[in-house]
Amino acid sequence: MQRTTTRAAVRAQHLTKTYGSGEATVHPLRRLSIEIPAGEFTAIMGPSGSGKSTLLHVLAGLDSADEGSVVLSAQGRDVELIGLSERELTLMRRRYIGFIFQAYNLVPAMTAQENILLPSSLGGPEPDRHYYEMVIDRLGLADRLDHRPFELSGGQQQRVAVARALVSKPAVIFADEPTGNLDSRSSAEVLGLLRAAVDEFGQTVVMVSHDANAAAQADRTVILSDGRVLETVAEPTAELLAAKMIGAAQ
Repeated sequence: MQRTTTRAAVRAQHLTKTYGSGEATVHPLRRLSIEIPAGEFTAIMGPSGSGKSTLLHVLAGLDSADEGSVVLSAQGRDVELIGLSERELTLMRRRYIGFIFQAYNLVPAMTAQENILLPSSLGGPEPDRHYYEMVIDRLGLADRLDHRPFELSGGQQQRVAVARALVSKPAVIFADEPTGNLDSRSSAEVLGLLRAAVDEFGQTVVMVSHDANAAAQADRTVILSDGRVLETVAEPTAELLAAKMIGAAQ
């Protein structure tokens, strides 16, 4: 579903990131610039080593760039993330950023409900009760809230992780290969939930994926190659993205 937006949730300019030195030097980001439209679902794809996970982590304030700018728009103000202290970044992530990890990153000793509410217990915003209940109902977790992660299937654990990212209504939800460890049925459920986060809850989602079928659920897909934006595909299809990925890898 293509949308017309007039503002960006995240704007990055000229991001540069380098690891190692000498012959072992790696350049995952090479003066990369990108805008993430607010209220849309953006997917990021690219061959292995193209910089997609590094870009996601830099945009989410989980990693820093050597050079460049990342501006997050949250609650009517723009915040430059590059240059913030670790404490300031932590506060920004708690208040304005949701992150869904491939490996779920749930606390084993906590129940599903405690995991979902963990950001608020650490100082993040207190979730609205009505919205919380709506998310729990939409995710089908009402009868699983007292269960610990080891008592849940992989799909259920990822739904808990999705709920944790949704309930505080962050400015942006970042998802790093969220279906990478799931079977096809659970993958479809999680992708449907990310789609619903945009369509039903008006949130902004940015997802890294290597799967053309998953990325085709987005409003737009940004394709990276060698640390740069190769092109942006609006209203992508799986077939088109698969072809684009073959071209990006050559």
